[in-house]
Amino acid sequence: MKPDEIDALVPRWEEAGMSSPLIAALELGKRTSRLHLLFDQALKAELSELGLTYAEFDVLMVLNRAAPPYRMKPSELSKSLLLTSGGISNVLQRLTAAGYVEREANAGDARSRWVQLTDKGRQQAQEAMGASSRAYMEITAGIPEETVRQAADVLREILSHVGRRRYR
Repeated sequence: MKPDEIDALVPRWEEAGMSSPLIAALELGKRTSRLHLLFDQALKAELSELGLTYAEFDVLMVLNRAAPPYRMKPSELSKSLLLTSGGISNVLQRLTAAGYVEREANAGDARSRWVQLTDKGRQQAQEAMGASSRAYMEITAGIPEETVRQAADVLREILSHVGRRRYR
């Protein structure tokens, strides 16, 4: 296996007296951060060609897979995407102006509105999904599928342990 930029850090960590388990954890963290950055850059480049931000893409995807009647409240979107109410409001304003979403009154609650994709929004969501697929395939091109599968499975196992912990 060819050494990477993270391997160059290991001797310094060893010289600093860090333990082997700590070094392994640092390598994992640095490599997953680097991998996330590469996926993120590729996806954002594809989305920019469609005139979408990552947040807009996220909203389109959540609305596209919403259960019938294919609509959600802004508060549900906010909670689902871990965005503030102000953040979701800004994204929805841009998507509404682009003609991708529409808002309608909520007969059951006059204080809230429903948000749903328009036909144009569904089409844009499909194009964005294609862009996302291209980005992920570009990043993993040349890597055997079995290697990608093994990495995904190992990361699932790590996340099953780490994800249960509470941090301050």
